[in-house]
Amino acid sequence: MISRDEVLHVARLSRLHLTDEEVERMRQQLDAILAYIDKLRELDVEGVEPTAHAVPLVNVMRDDALQPSLSQDQALANAPDRAEEFFRVPRIIED
Repeated sequence: MISRDEVLHVARLSRLHLTDEEVERMRQQLDAILAYIDKLRELDVEGVEPTAHAVPLVNVMRDDALQPSLSQDQALANAPDRAEEFFRVPRIIED
């Protein structure tokens, strides 16, 4: 079981200020995580190959290929507000 002092030590190393309620919640959560790790250690994994993923992954990305892009008029065709050949957007930085 993880102690309150251990939680406070980890919080100090992480430069976190925790309230008393947060310390208790973190203690319970860390204790549950460590208990689960102990449960996993009980499993017999002899002969099981290490993996990076539980299921095989396939790259779904297509190969890069040059393709013609939109013309400026096509790109701006559905713009809600247009200023000649540019998109007009709301000002977000004040002078």
